[in-house]
Amino acid sequence: MKIPKHVAIILDGNGRWAKSKGMPRNYGHTMGAKNVETICKAAGEMGIEYITMYAFSTENWNRPATEVEALMKLLSNYLKNCTKTADKNNMRVRVIGDISRLAPEFQEKIRMLEESSAKNDGLKLQIAINYGARDEMLRGMRCMFRDVSSEDEITEARFAECLDTHGLPDPDLMIRTSGEQRLSNFLLWQFAYSELYFTDVPWPDFTPEELRRAVEDYSRRDRRYGGLKEDNISCLKQD
Repeated sequence: MKIPKHVAIILDGNGRWAKSKGMPRNYGHTMGAKNVETICKAAGEMGIEYITMYAFSTENWNRPATEVEALMKLLSNYLKNCTKTADKNNMRVRVIGDISRLAPEFQEKIRMLEESSAKNDGLKLQIAINYGARDEMLRGMRCMFRDVSSEDEITEARFAECLDTHGLPDPDLMIRTSGEQRLSNFLLWQFAYSELYFTDVPWPDFTPEELRRAVEDYSRRDRRYGGLKEDNISCLKQD
């Protein structure tokens, strides 16, 4: 089976999953957070090297204040506990997004987690918090224009170095749970040639077996990166 090097996941459906069980939305977010470690462990065992999870978008601030507050508390607690998890699973953790809007103590937890896990050489986990692809690209443009002196220096490679994902390979596979089929302002630059996989399974119910199904589906695909298959090229030459 062909294993993707980098998998990105939109963790969708927590609230709807909780509602279907007669529970408050925050219960769904809590259970969804618990599932992160399960899926990361399974991903590492499968041979996936990088996994990027969309935890909180720039648009999520528009949700009810009580839900935003609960999400921030949940994410903050997760980052604190993740230090032990990262060491146990030899996992390196990095947060992407504009963290300047987060509370100072939240930012400090991010710094401590990234520093403490930097020595680990297993699965690389990126958590997107206060992340939006358009915001990322705007910040990237400002960064790039501060560093270039002529338009000839503006290249894809230079721009990529200014993005939150600098140093990471682009995702091979994007998975979105819970049935929605859109990208929701996630990694728009990086998804240029990613394979997309949508499942009706909500994130709290997304098991290691569901991850394997997604990878198996990816494995059957023919990635062309905008080119032609070799047999099609042969046909064109014959014509």
